[in-house]
Amino acid sequence: MGWKLAATVLLLGLGIAYMSGLFSSPPDPLEIGDGWWGRGDKPKKEENTSVYRFNIHFPDGDLANLKERLRKTRWFESVEGTKFHFGIKPEYMKKIVDYWLNKYDWRKKEQELNQYQSYKTNIEGIDIHFVRAVPRLKVGQKAKPILMVHGWPGSFYEFYKIIPMLIDPTRHGGTEDDIFEVIVPSLPGYGFSEAAHKQGLNARAAGRIFHKLMTRLGFDSYYVQGGDWGCVVVDQMAGMFPNHVRGIHVNTIFVQPPMSQIILGNLFPSLVLENEGYARSLPSREWLRYVLMETGYMHIQTTKPDTVGHALTDSPVGLAAYIIEKFSSWTNYDWLDLDDGGLDAHWSKDDLLTDVMIYWMSGCITSSMRLYKETFPILRSLGNFLNTVPAGLADLPNEVMRAQKNWASKHYTDIVSYKTYPTGGHFAAFEVPDLLAKDLRQFVQKVEQRLLNNLKTK
Repeated sequence: MGWKLAATVLLLGLGIAYMSGLFSSPPDPLEIGDGWWGRGDKPKKEENTSVYRFNIHFPDGDLANLKERLRKTRWFESVEGTKFHFGIKPEYMKKIVDYWLNKYDWRKKEQELNQYQSYKTNIEGIDIHFVRAVPRLKVGQKAKPILMVHGWPGSFYEFYKIIPMLIDPTRHGGTEDDIFEVIVPSLPGYGFSEAAHKQGLNARAAGRIFHKLMTRLGFDSYYVQGGDWGCVVVDQMAGMFPNHVRGIHVNTIFVQPPMSQIILGNLFPSLVLENEGYARSLPSREWLRYVLMETGYMHIQTTKPDTVGHALTDSPVGLAAYIIEKFSSWTNYDWLDLDDGGLDAHWSKDDLLTDVMIYWMSGCITSSMRLYKETFPILRSLGNFLNTVPAGLADLPNEVMRAQKNWASKHYTDIVSYKTYPTGGHFAAFEVPDLLAKDLRQFVQKVEQRLLNNLKTK
């Protein structure tokens, strides 16, 4: 018992240190700074702050090239009985490719993507793409602005199911007071946002860029929401600009339990864990096994993103396999035991391929992975502050990493709402948009009521 416990504690210490990014000097956690990510030196002339419309469309030649590559795919034989434990199976990918070639309609998807107007504007030397969904307002009615940020391997498209619920709430279970104006940017280097041409564009820089975007659009006070990298980015925004971010809502809670609870939880789990659903998020042998088995992609992207980028940029099937596999294991880890990874029953091929197509057609996979390289070495220091902005936390039962409310309160000091969903995994807006919309409305209602009460007492 003694040596096993000592070994476990040692491994946990190494694992926590590595996963926390303890391999660089931490900067000032709230240093806002500035940046220039364009080619060459920053021009001395005044910055161009114009915002212009952007239409999503690619020429026929690009689609013909894609189909030619799909037809020339080189396949390999799978190992019998592996389900999804070795990754996404070639048998399943052949079904994806057949659908991609013969049924998937990109032109139809372009129309769907363009149903909400896209724009671009140059910030810190790079063109930032964003979708702006403006509601129809009655006389005297005001919409609450909200910035919603995706992660990897997601895109702005994952918010297309929740947008109508936010801009037209009365048709989706809300009231007229629940109306939002929704801004959905593509992270720098993702989708149709230009990639940085210089080193250093990390999650904090992305947050600063998005704050500049919101103020450029005329929003001095606004809400933010995000998951995955989006959570990290909006968390940075709340830390840097607490007087502008009215409230923060996240569906990925990147907060580790205190060391005292880690130690106690490994000895007496029932004294620490509210239920077994949080066991995989408490650093332990189970946690360490999960980390070692499921974060290979992260190690590659944190160290040598450009190397794997050559393969993924050149092969549409390779790119699709790399991305789609995450929609299996990150939606429900138990689906590794299924022949199709649980994908067919839970995700439409159209939705999966549209996300893949945004990466393929824009050629952004390599630059998207660089966010890991730029951010992970300083990830721990980025979270080394107390987030005092009113917070709404969504706890999804199948999320990759979860955090109990008492853990989360160590970082989020003003938790207005903490809600455990009955279902859902990593891609909340994509998977359970109705639950997220309802939760988001209730959170904002509480914050707005508090603001109103504060005004009355002054």
